[in-house]
Amino acid sequence: MSTTLTGAAGSTGPAPRARTLRTVLTAPFRPRGLAAVAHALLAAPLALCGLVLVPAGLALGAVLSWTALGPWLLALTVRGALALGGLQLTLVRLLLGVDIEPAGRRVARGAFGWRRALLGDPAGWRAVAAALLAPFTALLPLLAVLVGYVYGLLALAHPVLRRWNYVTLHGADGSVRRVSLQIHGVEFDSWPRWTVVVAAGALLVLLAPWLVRRAGAPHRLLLRALLGPSAAEARIRTLEETRAHAVDDAVATLRRIERDLHDGTQARLVGLGMHLTLIRELITQDADRDRLLAVVETARSNATQAVTDLRHLVRGIHPPALDQGLETALATLTADAPLPVALHTALGPRPSPALESLAYFCAAELLANAVKHSGASRVTVDARTAGPRSGPGPGAGPGPEGAAAPEGALLLTVRDDGHGGAVVGAGTGLTGLLGRIRTVDGTLTCDSPPGGPTVITVRLPYPATGRAAT
Repeated sequence: MSTTLTGAAGSTGPAPRARTLRTVLTAPFRPRGLAAVAHALLAAPLALCGLVLVPAGLALGAVLSWTALGPWLLALTVRGALALGGLQLTLVRLLLGVDIEPAGRRVARGAFGWRRALLGDPAGWRAVAAALLAPFTALLPLLAVLVGYVYGLLALAHPVLRRWNYVTLHGADGSVRRVSLQIHGVEFDSWPRWTVVVAAGALLVLLAPWLVRRAGAPHRLLLRALLGPSAAEARIRTLEETRAHAVDDAVATLRRIERDLHDGTQARLVGLGMHLTLIRELITQDADRDRLLAVVETARSNATQAVTDLRHLVRGIHPPALDQGLETALATLTADAPLPVALHTALGPRPSPALESLAYFCAAELLANAVKHSGASRVTVDARTAGPRSGPGPGAGPGPEGAAAPEGALLLTVRDDGHGGAVVGAGTGLTGLLGRIRTVDGTLTCDSPPGGPTVITVRLPYPATGRAAT
């Protein structure tokens, strides 16, 4: 597996500054900003409809609960709340680009099974709660649109609008004045006071996309918490994904081993057998010495290469250095790297062999990526652990990169001084590595700004086995 690390330090010349200024000035009217405005304008009325219809349905269903119609009305109300929640998620996905996976729903056959499934489904009642709470969060981005876009544009156009939008005031001495904007007795219609209004309007318009995005964060969090999968459902889906990935990885590994044995070692052993047969025939025929020595040398070379192939194959399955511990294996790995590698280890009691093997192959993959793609001149590998009782605990003991290892974790950090630009998901390397790490509930974080450096941290749960570290 490999991933391409691209990117270079950005220029600081006039052209990038001009592009940045143009981006800032046009941000309020770009498609992304206008889509956020459209979402605010559509989500609030939809949420208000839910606030009216869902409580009405619940109240009417509760009143009629002593009749056969009551449970059906309650079930229809829950179904309507689910439909409203689905519309909210669709708006968020289409206009904001935020994909929130809906919670799983119970399914049953028959009319009474349908009603029983709806009334007993926690996802349905979470949708009811979302319908009751969504109006309060959906009004926030609408208010941000009003302040940022409406009031901002009105203030920006104040010098023009004041000619038509004004109030006529009659003084005690019979004088007549036209006042367009007055705050605490201060008029902003004359030069240079109206420039303050224009500057405030320009600032509001420029900040409008940021205001709308920040104001919409509570609404998105509410939808994710109440309409998305619960913690148990998310955990089950994660386990299903990691199990499928583990199975696929095991199948791919078996196919790779079979291919290497078939195309490499097996072919060389077949060639060795053929040359040994030829040697026997030459000996029987009393062939000349030079020809016999050439065939023997070829057979010896095939045998040596077959042993080398087998050694590489075994090392790819389980490096022998791991028998001496992860620290020794990492030292062997970094010593063979073509780049200068600084290794820092602070390992406690040895973890399980499976965790040691996973940490080793993660280090090997990340080191190979740094060597091949980053353009780095130096790499730093840091491996450390923190056990429930033997480690320093959360927030203590920062390593070379300044991060603290949480309790019960094995942290592997690979840092290079290359050109940066690595992104998880951009290629198959880091994505595949993340999939392998997730099979043991591990995490991978990548900090790789353009221009570098690249810092990739792998966190693996660390249930120490109590074996003495070698």
